[in-house]
Order: sequence, then structure tokens, then C-alpha cells
Amino acid sequence: MAESPNTAPIEIQVKHQSALRTALAGLIGNVLEWFDFAVYGYFASDIGAQFFPESDHTAQQLLAFAVFGLGFLVRPIGGLVLGAVGDRIGRRALLTLSIALMGVATLALGLLPTYAQVGVWAPLLLVTMRLIQGFSLGGEFTGSMVYTTEKASPMMRGLISSSTAVGTTLGFILGSGSAWLVNRWLSVAEVAAWGWRIPFIFSILFCVAGYFLRRGISETEAGLKAAAIRPPLFASLVSDWLPILRTFGIVAMTNAAYYLTFTYAVERRKSLTGEGGEAFLLANTLSLVVVLFFKPLGGWLSDHVGRRRLMLVLQIATMGFIYLALRLMLYGSPTQFTYGQILLAVPIGMALGLQGAMVVEIFPLRTRVTSMSFAYSITLALAGGTAPLVSTWLIERLGQPLAPAYYIMLHGLIGFCLMLPMKETNLRSLDE
Repeated sequence: MAESPNTAPIEIQVKHQSALRTALAGLIGNVLEWFDFAVYGYFASDIGAQFFPESDHTAQQLLAFAVFGLGFLVRPIGGLVLGAVGDRIGRRALLTLSIALMGVATLALGLLPTYAQVGVWAPLLLVTMRLIQGFSLGGEFTGSMVYTTEKASPMMRGLISSSTAVGTTLGFILGSGSAWLVNRWLSVAEVAAWGWRIPFIFSILFCVAGYFLRRGISETEAGLKAAAIRPPLFASLVSDWLPILRTFGIVAMTNAAYYLTFTYAVERRKSLTGEGGEAFLLANTLSLVVVLFFKPLGGWLSDHVGRRRLMLVLQIATMGFIYLALRLMLYGSPTQFTYGQILLAVPIGMALGLQGAMVVEIFPLRTRVTSMSFAYSITLALAGGTAPLVSTWLIERLGQPLAPAYYIMLHGLIGFCLMLPMKETNLRSLDE
């Protein structure tokens, strides 16, 4: 009874699509999504001063980072809702909806009134926009990873899927570069008053570009099969408990280290200088270029040597470098700060480049987007977006500026134990 209406669209939608267009379709949405998240992180102190009642600087910074983390806490809900769209309607529908939600919320965030103008409504509206951003990100990042991995040939999954990871770093580079330009061109008072709004407003250009890039892309064959299956979502999530747990092992430490390195450390040094912190923002932008280069290298190398094997090596490297790197970032000159970031940029970049394909490959077809989005979002909520908040809290609580390094090492140890018994995933069929 349900077969005849589904047959025609399948024949129309399954068509040849170049690897370049697939990669660009996955990349553009993540440029927008992560540009917005990066800009918020870099202007957290200014936003905290504008949207929260007057209090001490540390309290405002904690509140601003708490709202930053809140965007990640809602990601699991977005992963479930938008993941269901990807599994039951199609990957294309998910990618279109998520980028539209992010574009509208980001533009609105750049236009919000401050606490001095509307009182308590200001932080409430700020939280609402961050919730919408986090909701859309819960489906965008994992949905694009699934789309690019399913569209790629088995021997190129790591490389093609790394385009989504490249998009996140491009977003961070553009966000960091925008923050540097704003701090370079405007005075500290102008940045705090209205300059921080500029990147948010202009990010609507990414949304328009994303619409035109994604218009007309073809659905994946695995996506069409998943839409025809339509299994119960809750039962599928329960059945996928093992890959959900393994996702934490694969993703947690790398993402926590990423946000510690490229959001928290930058914001802390910027706030401690008492000035615009242009030198650290510029160093951060240059270090992110290193990450950008090593992401596709990590994806490509994982296609040849195995994703599990390479990920274990990178996990050990990050754990070994984190203490020294954090010390350089928190206490060093701008040049030493850059060295500390680059020390972590290489293993973090390679790990992020291969993780997309690796996580997609461990989930079964029936509810791949939903289960994977939920698992990835939970992991990011626990270990990624909360890293700046946890780091600030650890330092204030323990009085040890290098305490966050041990927080990263703990995640690394858990991940190593979870990945060690796994098998390689490279050549696994994705339509099972």
C-alpha cells in the first residue's frame, strides 16, 4: 500500500553527483554553524557585560560561558528531532531545515536588545537564540557527516567526510578572524557596546550561500532505504547503546581539547590582558589554519591505515602534549601561545578529520542519523561545549590554572579504553 507513492521519488532523486559537490554541501552549513559558535566564544566577556546584571567580571564570564554551554546541552533534543527528519524524510530535508534555523537565530542574536534596554528579557532572549542554535546544530553537523560519508565511495569516506570537519574549522577561522578585525578596527569600548554584533549580522551571507549550494543535491541511497524502513525510534536508540557509548570514546577528548585550546585559552588570555587581545586572536587564527590543513590529511590517512588504529595514536599524542601546551597558552608570550596551540592543532586536526566517517560507520542504517546525532550531541554536551565553563570553574575552585589539562586526560583515558576492543570500520557496508 505504501510502496507505490515511494517508488517514483526514489528513481528521480538517485542520480550521479560529483564528490566535490557532496563535500561542499556538507561543508557550507558547518561554516555557518561554527562561525556563530566561535564568535560567541570570542566575545563571551563583552556579551556577558551586555546581557547580565552588573556584577564582578568572573561572574559575568561564567554566565556567558554557561549560555555558550547551554547551546550544546540542547543539541541532543535537536539531534533526536532533526535526526528523525533525516531518517524518515531524507538527509536533504534535514540539511535544509537546520541551516535555515541557524541563520535566523544568529541574525536575531546580533540584533538583540541589552539588559540596560529591556532588563531581564535580554538574557532570556539570548538564551532562546542559543537554544535554537544548539537545536539546529544537533542535526546539522551529524546529518552532514552521514550525508557525505554515505555519498562517498568506501575507499574515500574519510577524505570526503572530512569536508564537514573542514567546514567547522573554516567557521572557527572566519569567526576568529572576524573577532580580530573587530578588535583591531574598533576601540575596546566600541567592541563592548556594539562591535561584537557585526559578525553575527553578516553571517546571514553564509545562510544564503548554503541554500544555493544545497539546492538540488541528490539523496543518498542509504537515506532512501532508511526512509522506507521507519522503525520505532526509542527501541532503536536502546538497541544502539554500544555505538552510542563508543561515540563518546571516539569524540569526547578531542572535542574537549579543541574548545579548551581554541575558545577558552584565547578568551582567558584576551580577558587577562585588559585590552583587545588582538595578538592572541591573530595567533589563534593562524593555529586554526594548521587544524584546517590536518583535518583532510587525517581523513585521507584513515582511509589507508584504518580509523581505529590512527585514532588511538592521536589520542595518546593529545594526552601527552596537553599539559605542556596549556602551560604555554596560559603563561607564554603570544609566540609561545602559538606554539602551544600548534602542538595540539596537529593531533586534534587529524582526529577531527577522521571521526566523522568512523562514527557513521559504527551505526546501523535503520535510524543512523537519529542515533548518531543523539550520541554525538550528548558527548559534545558533556565534554565539548562545556569545556570552557568547566575549565573556568576548575581554575576558580582549585586555584590551579593547569587543572583543565587533567580534565582532558581523563576523557582521553576513557576513550582509549572504549576504542581498544573495537574492530576497524573502514570497509563496512553502510546500507545494512
